[in-house]
Amino acid sequence: MDGEAKGKAVPTYLWRGARVVPIVKVDKGLAEEKDGVSLMKRYPILTSCSVGRANSACSARKMRSVINLASKTGIAAIAKQQFEIGEQIASRGLTPILEPEVSIKSPDKAGAERILLDELTKGLDALPAGRKVMLKLTIPETPTSTRVDQGQAGRARRCAVRRLYAGRRLRTSRQESRHDRELLARAGRRP
Repeated sequence: MDGEAKGKAVPTYLWRGARVVPIVKVDKGLAEEKDGVSLMKRYPILTSCSVGRANSACSARKMRSVINLASKTGIAAIAKQQFEIGEQIASRGLTPILEPEVSIKSPDKAGAERILLDELTKGLDALPAGRKVMLKLTIPETPTSTRVDQGQAGRARRCAVRRLYAGRRLRTSRQESRHDRELLARAGRRP
């Protein structure tokens, strides 16, 4: 992201030239699993390359950690780490994307999601007024949302849409894409 493309900074070229929203991953992989979760590897200094400046065309930074078991202490540690690094990113005028992923192979995925919801709610409630963060979450076992922006890792978008909309009556708005309406129709729901 620090390089150039066609004489412009890569983030600027991606956004202005290719109409692609540049998002930078700031984690350096996952640590060994402990207490049912894999935190992000310790990343002592968020470098200018990974975090950048507020005037950069990259507007968001994402970081991923994984929840394998419904462990209160492990999930609390993940939420704490996500919000701490998110605060470092936000302090530079950028939007952090928190990504505490609940594994689709978790033996108690719904239980892990309930604990994660509690921890995320605490973290969001503690944010300063006006602070914005984005959450990238696994499609939940119990549907709570009515919009799918992309497929979940390990699942096709069509499957994700079907799982998310299972048992719901939906109305299609003008903002929903034709593609979403087609996926809903294939999943057995009329738009």
